Amino acid sequence: MTEQRENRVRKKYKVGVEAALEVMGGKWKPLIIYHLMTGPKRTSELRRLIPGITQKMLTTQLRGLEKDEIVARKIYQEIPPKVEYKLTPYGWGLKPALDLLCYWGEDHLEKVYGDKSKVLEEFESRTK
Repeated sequence: MTEQRENRVRKKYKVGVEAALEVMGGKWKPLIIYHLMTGPKRTSELRRLIPGITQKMLTTQLRGLEKDEIVARKIYQEIPPKVEYKLTPYGWGLKPALDLLCYWGEDHLEKVYGDKSKVLEEFESRTK
């Protein structure tokens, strides 16, 4: 990644959040990172945990996160091949930001719906 950065034309940012959103922004990357915070996952596990994502989109997003050194891919030499993804130490640096987004989102659901448990699936089991 360092060599790639040196060869690229340097982009100018106005605020740090631009750089953060460039790496982890969008609909799917934060969800992928969130689920990897509970431990390494295979692609099929991530597909089950993120119902709306297509295989192609998941692969694309994982490749982007891998390129940015947020996730690491481990390939097991077995048949059929097994591939696992996990957060890198660098990727774990996003945990505080995602935790705050989760808390804010739950407060938002409470504000909008009154009782977040009506719209937040398995809320009770996640907080215990």
